[in-house]
Amino acid sequence: MNVITGKLTEEELDRVIRESSRIGDVGNRIAALSGEFLGTDYREHTLVGGRNTPEVLVANLEGVDCFTFIDYVEAMRISASFSGFIGNLQKIRYREGRITFEDRNHFFTDWRESNVVLVEDATGEIGKSAAVKVRKILNVKKDGACWVAGIRPVQREMEYIPAGALDGKVLNGLSTGDYAGIYSDAPGLDVSHVGIIIKDEGNIYLRHASSRHNKVLDEEFRKYIHGKPGVIILRPLAGMHKA
Repeated sequence: MNVITGKLTEEELDRVIRESSRIGDVGNRIAALSGEFLGTDYREHTLVGGRNTPEVLVANLEGVDCFTFIDYVEAMRISASFSGFIGNLQKIRYREGRITFEDRNHFFTDWRESNVVLVEDATGEIGKSAAVKVRKILNVKKDGACWVAGIRPVQREMEYIPAGALDGKVLNGLSTGDYAGIYSDAPGLDVSHVGIIIKDEGNIYLRHASSRHNKVLDEEFRKYIHGKPGVIILRPLAGMHKA
């Protein structure tokens, strides 16, 4: 196991997690926890493991990419201590908690499949008739190569809400703490980016680890999604406090 706590010590993180565990509303809990990451450096390739490299459980809070960011936030929101966070991270990042490269959740919709007690796909409920169903073979590019070498392709059905259908009514259906995946129309991918929906005084933001800005920040969601194919929404389920 490799743990890098970043700007806070383990004791400070333990305090943050314990205090957030007392926030009853799941969305507000996620907003509080993810807010601790604002300004954190964007950093790729912090995980250890590959087709020919042994997998190691990594918690690097010093630098995050878009997916490790939501990994850490979700693990924290179901925890009541720092030690609990480490154990829950293992369960969230890997199918059935098996620390192997093959069992790592490499795709956003893997979360939906592997963590059904933690999140639900709310895309169809929010988008209603505007939601579009598609079936893809994840991890297979147009030329037949794999996006992630060593990972078996899987056929998966998913729904997304086209960006052009995100009118006021649909946007009202979003909730603080929703995990948003920016739908990708590229063969073999479900999303191109992920973040967290934050609603504040009538405004809607995407809180995410941005490679363009090189840090975790909030961006106005409607501006961010403009010109992109659409969005998939996974909603956290309540009642998941652990040690």
